[in-house]
Amino acid sequence: MSWIARAFRLLTTRSRLIGPGRLVLVVGPSGAGKDTLIARARAACRGDATVVFPARVITRPQSIFEDNEFMPPSAFEQAAANGAFAIWWSAHGHMFGIPLAVDFDIEAGRTVVCNVSRSVVAAVRERYANVVTVLVTAPREVLEPRLAARARGSDGGVLDRMRRVELADGTLRPDVIINNVGEPETGARKLVDTVYATGVLAG
Repeated sequence: MSWIARAFRLLTTRSRLIGPGRLVLVVGPSGAGKDTLIARARAACRGDATVVFPARVITRPQSIFEDNEFMPPSAFEQAAANGAFAIWWSAHGHMFGIPLAVDFDIEAGRTVVCNVSRSVVAAVRERYANVVTVLVTAPREVLEPRLAARARGSDGGVLDRMRRVELADGTLRPDVIINNVGEPETGARKLVDTVYATGVLAG
């Protein structure tokens, strides 16, 4: 049995929540600028070993708009079956995963910041002791041109993606809301404040 499989078995048989570190979930509609804010927050926290920004594993090839590691769908499915991901989900015809290593960072007391789907938040809150959900959003008139500029046809057309902008359920209850309009430095500062649990928590 591989170390990944052993670790997954250990994690799935625990009765306690994973901690004491914090898991900061950055969520929001496509085009809201989540990756931009995360990249700037990562730069601001560079040199601080207590804050971790794991790259997502995605079955979509890399692009200039996001920081991810590409994995073919068949390999992703096998990795997920072997317990290689702490969190994984499917969206827009692709699969996304956060590596299992983040669990060990959280157990070591570190803060992990990652971009995830809103659909996994409820399940994640049941698995980790300290979860902070940051909703990054923007008005429709801001989101639509951002999506059009990406020209990422594999995720569906702009109109289809705009229909998915509205939150599907009312259970998200974000701890922090960042309205990402104007200069991205403002939103990035709020995200860094959240990482260190200081400063503005909504706005």
